[in-house]
Amino acid sequence: MWRALAGIPDPEIPVISIVDLGVVKNVRIEDERVHVDFTPTFMGCPALETMRTQMEEAIRGLGAEPEVEVVLDDSWSTDRISAEGREKLREAGFAPPAPRSAGQPTLIQLERGPFRCPYCRSTDTKLENVFGPTPCRSLRYCNTCRQPFEQFKTI
Repeated sequence: MWRALAGIPDPEIPVISIVDLGVVKNVRIEDERVHVDFTPTFMGCPALETMRTQMEEAIRGLGAEPEVEVVLDDSWSTDRISAEGREKLREAGFAPPAPRSAGQPTLIQLERGPFRCPYCRSTDTKLENVFGPTPCRSLRYCNTCRQPFEQFKTI
């Protein structure tokens, strides 16, 4: 069942699956029914129903009856992104977030921190805009290879 769910790409960033992104929290199988608990990356996620529908279709494709529940009492964290997911993000040109154990970055840290470019791996990067295309990303620029890239914020 986990393999089937791992084949579902994130609707916003299709290089990473919903399992690698860490939104699938739990899978339980009871007789012919498969219960999936998932937590979206943020409460107003416009892809919520798309993800639910794709999970239900994947489960039905294996001959089981789906029961997909959105868990709203457990907030998603970037720490849930798997190691494989982080590498997939890097390969696609996204800088993965730092672990939460490193502490929530402040604006000063975002501006001056040693964020590594996903293209050339240089740390000679600068913050272009703290507000990226989604609440969890900011825009950075690499002074070495001169490529813009998105930096995932630690959430």
